[in-house]
Amino acid sequence: MKVKIVSSVALGIGLLTSIGCNNLKSEEKLKPNVIFVLADQWRAQSTGYCGNIDVKTPAIDKLAKESIVFTNAVSCCPVCTPARASLLTGQYTLTHGLFYNDKPLDKNANTIAKIYKSAGYETGYIGKWHVNGHEPGENTWDARSKIIPNDRRQGFEFWQGLECTHDYNNSWYWGNDDKKARWEGYDAFAQTKSAVHFINQKARDDKPFILFLSWGPPHDPYSTAPEQYRKMYSKSSLELRPNVPESKADKAKEDLAGYYAHITALDDCMNEILVAINNAGIKDNTILVFTSDHGDMLYSHGFINKQQPWDESIKVPMLIRFPKAFGNKGKSIDLLIGTPDIMPTLLGLSNLNVPESVEGTDYSEVIKGKEKDITEAVLIECVVPFHQWNYKKGGREYRGIRTKRYTYCRDLNGPWLLFDNQNDPYQLTNLVGRVEYRDVQVRLEKILEKKLIVRKDEFLPGDQYMKKWEYTWDNDDSLRNVVMPGI
Repeated sequence: MKVKIVSSVALGIGLLTSIGCNNLKSEEKLKPNVIFVLADQWRAQSTGYCGNIDVKTPAIDKLAKESIVFTNAVSCCPVCTPARASLLTGQYTLTHGLFYNDKPLDKNANTIAKIYKSAGYETGYIGKWHVNGHEPGENTWDARSKIIPNDRRQGFEFWQGLECTHDYNNSWYWGNDDKKARWEGYDAFAQTKSAVHFINQKARDDKPFILFLSWGPPHDPYSTAPEQYRKMYSKSSLELRPNVPESKADKAKEDLAGYYAHITALDDCMNEILVAINNAGIKDNTILVFTSDHGDMLYSHGFINKQQPWDESIKVPMLIRFPKAFGNKGKSIDLLIGTPDIMPTLLGLSNLNVPESVEGTDYSEVIKGKEKDITEAVLIECVVPFHQWNYKKGGREYRGIRTKRYTYCRDLNGPWLLFDNQNDPYQLTNLVGRVEYRDVQVRLEKILEKKLIVRKDEFLPGDQYMKKWEYTWDNDDSLRNVVMPGI
């Protein structure tokens, strides 16, 4: 894959002029490093920089002041495996096929690590993986702890990964030697220390690197953060979002206190990453990304976890710091960026070509201010409801869009949700069928239909996609209610 060396990098041009354009090592240094920090189930509303006065995130708030802050970052299929597969491939769920948790990503997929590796990058992955899946008939929970062989690591060379665990104080991983090892103590701390070691080591090399650090928290269980962080939060002092029903308030505050404890622990981890980057002298030429795979309802609208189309589930924090391109002054942008768009945007920032297999959009020129933002909506979907939001628990298939102002969704029976997020930021009033919003609903329906046509998405019942991909259901996920509940 060819690397485009942009003429605007004046320092790089001067360096090449002084030591010769044929010096490969000098050319390699023009390629930015990429450090991608991915949290699990961290919703956009739970950061200090977005205005939450309860949660303590000083390191991330400081990072936000030096970063592009995406106020409309959306998890297009807000659940672990689908979102992670879209992040790795730049594709939507019905293309890569991982619309249900614990299904395997094709080992021949064209992934972000393979692309950067072909461009001369060292590649590394530390932490939760969750796209290896399991074989038909294999127990899901057993599969989450089995070895992930080299040919299923999707191009990542340095490897300290486990498919999935939420036992954060007794966590294991598989290393490059294919031996199982234990993370000491709270696993996010140990994983971050390993990432710091990787950064220090690779910063001394001539080749650029891409590193993924994938934390398991703040995904539940919420009560397992280190004690010093749990002591920082008392449920009696926390403010709930107004869309949490009074009947759920006590439990919501208890969970929220633990959720915030995990978040503050991770904020300290982020501080270690920031210090390591500075000390290694690579800040100016390193793209640092912080985001999450999806959000967490935490009893908003009475729901828990994710998959649902409400903002607590679909909106995630997202920061990109890249001093060479943006300087050290942060700014907020309201660009609608979905999970499949992240990979091509990073490739654009790295001056690498975007492969034809990628379905997401490269927004690198938009966030640099060189192109106009013309994105009118981002697709959101649930192809198959499962696990915590299966059919019996009120889950349903949906296709929808999130614009800068509206959320609009259809289920299999027709229009389901319409929210005016400007006038109703907590999404308390469903406007579907309202006469005064008829024109808005028609316009949004046309945008959604256009997106489904582009995606070649027929919007079929979930069991038809399960059959097409020869997937098996877990537990009682396939049991559909006779009447789908309202909201």
